Amino acid sequence: MAKNYYDILGVSKDASADDIKKAYRKLARQYHPDLHPNDKVAAEKFKEINEANEVLSDEKKRKNYDTFGDPNGGMGGFGGAGGQGFSGFSDFSGFGDIFGDIFGGFGGRSRPQTKTKGEDITIELTLSFLDAAKGCKRDIAYTRNQPCASCKGTGAKNGTAYKTCPKCNGTGQVQYTSSNGFFRSVNVRPCDECHGTGKKVVDACTDCKGKGYIKNTTRLTIEIPAGADTGSYIKKNGYGEASTNGGPAGDLIIVMKVENSKIFKRKNFDLYVETPISFKTAVLGGKVKIPLIDETLEYNIPEGTQSGKVFFVRGKGIKSSRGTGDLYIVVNVEVPTRLTKSQKKAILEFDEDFDVKQCPQMKSYKDNMETMYGENPYDN
Repeated sequence: MAKNYYDILGVSKDASADDIKKAYRKLARQYHPDLHPNDKVAAEKFKEINEANEVLSDEKKRKNYDTFGDPNGGMGGFGGAGGQGFSGFSDFSGFGDIFGDIFGGFGGRSRPQTKTKGEDITIELTLSFLDAAKGCKRDIAYTRNQPCASCKGTGAKNGTAYKTCPKCNGTGQVQYTSSNGFFRSVNVRPCDECHGTGKKVVDACTDCKGKGYIKNTTRLTIEIPAGADTGSYIKKNGYGEASTNGGPAGDLIIVMKVENSKIFKRKNFDLYVETPISFKTAVLGGKVKIPLIDETLEYNIPEGTQSGKVFFVRGKGIKSSRGTGDLYIVVNVEVPTRLTKSQKKAILEFDEDFDVKQCPQMKSYKDNMETMYGENPYDN
């Protein structure tokens, strides 16, 4: 049964070109192989989406598909005027050259299957907060099917011992036909004898036993740039799985996972630091030390600072090749929980001289309470 390209893209048969483009872009992003490494289902879905888009985004192919169920015109390309062209024929044996042009050509005209790239490998690398912020080096080791150096991934001894595949005659494709009454359907598939390469190995490589790859442990030193964050990744081309038919190896994708910090919080390259200060510093002001990535910063807290106040320092966040962040200091006034008798006495003496007018927020609260209820909330 022919594929329903409209259902694959999730659009109706009367969808506009813009509707098709939007649906394709949405699905392509959703099933892109970079987001689903080693996921064969997602890879097949991505391939199907591209196939549907290739047909429906081409006006001529779409018209043929809507009319004949085949973007190349199907049987609609045969027959002549008035549908009389089939008269007197019991099969389509006389149209072999026409079928050959449509289905890729047989008898030596088709090309062997293009060498495919090996599968990508994805690994997760855990970093401390400071290592990710400052950048670092990490040694990693992982197991993969590495292209055989002796045969250059071909599986053939010395990389050259081939013969033409007898089943497909070197085309890499095999034609399968089936008849249904008057009509005959033609399908083309990769040759299962040579896996679409058009060649067969005569003498297998002794190192990899003809597989073209050797399972091995690969060790690498990775340079982590400053400013790495959870979800960011590094791609090493050619360090993935070996190809199964002599093509290039896949890629290695190293995805970062950054641990939380007990001191810092970050947003992109900006740093946030929650700094506790004493009641005295909040009232009278004073200098406090603020931690940075590589050093400490002495910051002057102004007198009368309220808890929750945020101070901004430009350029003291994370420094990276992609930009430099800023520093945000969030001040929390800490109230002591254990006081001596003399300390309590001092606070009581301070309270006797205290005037609510010295605190704007308390004064506003007091005035609103008196207006609404005629009561002073600070009367004992």
